[in-house]
Amino acid sequence: MIEETSAGIILYRKENSKKLFLLLHYPSGHWDFVKGKMEKGETTQQTAVRETKEETGITDITFVEDFEEWIGYNFKHKGELIQKKVVFFLAETKTKTIKISHEHSGYTWMDYNASMEKTTFENAKTVLTKAQRLLSNTL
Repeated sequence: MIEETSAGIILYRKENSKKLFLLLHYPSGHWDFVKGKMEKGETTQQTAVRETKEETGITDITFVEDFEEWIGYNFKHKGELIQKKVVFFLAETKTKTIKISHEHSGYTWMDYNASMEKTTFENAKTVLTKAQRLLSNTL
């Protein structure tokens, strides 16, 4: 079994009084947040920033303090079992139009309720709910 660690960001922006979350459409069909594998020598936050830039072109990121959520799951790749751990941070951007990378087939900005319906995986929904709860209490 191979162990991998990835990092990502639940990215949101404010539009009028709404908070809109960024979801990326992956070629396999699911909707999820920005995330990617850590490279040697990177911190988890550095990975999250790099992946956000690579996958969306967004560089104006302001992290929300006290948000670091870990999820774990297993999957098979080329017959090998991969044990994946992913940490998600929460961050705000003012960028609306993004430039998606070749790794994705689309993107959307949605409010919390619509994001909960669109997000594919339960662990992503759980992290999104925690992010929404924190934003509701602090902003």
